[in-house]
Order: sequence, then C-alpha cells, then structure tokens
Amino acid sequence: MESRIKIKDLEPNAYQAMYGVEKYLSSTSISKTYKSLIKIRASQINRCAFCIQMHTRDARLEGETEQRIYALSAWRETPFFTPEERVVLALTEEVTLIANNGVSDEVYKEAEKYFDGNYIAQLIMTIVSINGWNRIAVSTRLAPEVI
Repeated sequence: MESRIKIKDLEPNAYQAMYGVEKYLSSTSISKTYKSLIKIRASQINRCAFCIQMHTRDARLEGETEQRIYALSAWRETPFFTPEERVVLALTEEVTLIANNGVSDEVYKEAEKYFDGNYIAQLIMTIVSINGWNRIAVSTRLAPEVI
C-alpha cells in the first residue's frame, strides 16, 4: 500500500493543535486503562492498523493483559471487563459510530451511574481525539511499523 502525504510535515500547526488536545487529556483524571481501552477499541472500529499497533503495545507496557487486548473486539461476550469499563467501551463505540444512531440515552445514563459530568466530558474528548488521529492515519495510509 502506497503511503500518502505527511500532514505532520506539510501542516505542522495542525499537528500541534492535535497535540494540544493530547496535552489536555494527559492532565485529566482518566485512568491509563480507560485511555488504552478507548484508543484500541476506536482504532479497531476505524480499522487503523497504525494506531492499533501503537496503542496495544503501549497498553501492554502499562500492564494490560494479552487476554483482555485480544478479547477487546468481543468485549460484550467476555467476563474480562468491569461494569465501568463496559460503559467506557459502549460510549467509545457509540461516539465512534455516531452517524449510525448518535449516543443512546441508555449508554449515557449508564455512564452517569459511574461518572460525573466532568469525567464523562473527559471520556468523550478522549474518544474524539483518537477518532481524529485514526482519521489522519487512515486517510494518509500511515502504515504500522514492521517488527
């Protein structure tokens, strides 16, 4: 597959703006586990091989188990995720696929059982950010590193 433009080189200010969102997200109280689950699951949905490789590698380094990473695309069918993680994954899927049905009241109300408004806002921003990165990587055919 032939790669395309490198937005980072052509429009460095755009990348700096994206990194600004990442800097904000690093200051939030969202756990590394939630961030990893969000980044991997959204990247799976968006078929972003570059991001899947990067974020699964990072998750393993942060202590995430192979079993949970492998089961992530079928999380509803496993006992490996906590109720809070399930809400995070459901919200991730609905925000990522927002054109289908939006974010359902059911998922949003479930999120409110576990998280306050600020935390939900931070989760949504985390989901929005990885979706942006996925779209950059997929549209420019950013390929994962062969290891």
